[in-house]
Amino acid sequence: QVVAIISIFFIIASILTFCLKTHPSLRVPSQRQQQYNKKQQRRPYFMLEKKTLDPHDAFFYVECVCNAWFTFELIMRFLVSPVKLVFLRAPVNVVDFVATLSFYLDFLMTRLKKENDFLEFFSIIRITRLFKLTRHSPGLKILIHTFKASAHELMLLIFFLIIGIVIFASLVYYAERIQYNPDNNFTSIPVGLWWAIVTMTTVGYGDMTPKTYLGMFVGSLCALTGVLTIALPVPVIVSNFALFYSHTQARAKLPKKRRRVLPVEAVRP
Repeated sequence: QVVAIISIFFIIASILTFCLKTHPSLRVPSQRQQQYNKKQQRRPYFMLEKKTLDPHDAFFYVECVCNAWFTFELIMRFLVSPVKLVFLRAPVNVVDFVATLSFYLDFLMTRLKKENDFLEFFSIIRITRLFKLTRHSPGLKILIHTFKASAHELMLLIFFLIIGIVIFASLVYYAERIQYNPDNNFTSIPVGLWWAIVTMTTVGYGDMTPKTYLGMFVGSLCALTGVLTIALPVPVIVSNFALFYSHTQARAKLPKKRRRVLPVEAVRP
């Protein structure tokens, strides 16, 4: 229990550090000194130039402490694992290993002054450490089991959404071209795909809207179809969630320690 609390603390600290170090007010300008020579002046003079904004050094030390704990935890769990191959194949362990490795690669490239934008983008995998909370949170385990049990319904939902998105993107593209429309936002069908996704999921950013009457009619059909399509698999997902939740609650009410069954002595003659 103590190890679980410490692990949760370091996971939260690592995620907060990863997010907060991107805030402009928590970054410091990196300055470099450059020498300038002028023909009129014999002595060179120096100027400080602001190059970029780098995270504060405190974030680096916090990440070092967190990753030291993650490395220690990963090594210890690997050593005590009865089947090493199963441990290496576990998705949570793979994510943990890659996230920890990305920190050491980032640290090495920074020290060698060979910073790479791709490697910096690759460090976003550290945010996947949130999945490690599934070891300590029964609610997240229930959610993952629910999605696994509802995988077939979710695939059907994605399939129907793709069909509807392609159909309505094509319809709205031609509907906006039939009538006179100087402010046509739908310049191509791929552009209309974005509008169809936003409309069918009932998000509605408003960056693209049909202007003609026929386009508005297509948009109305797209919104209604999206609501019906998304609502169809919801009862199945809710039913699976209720099933796993009731099963987890029933197991939680069981006694933690099983009663020992005493052997019955043989009847003496």
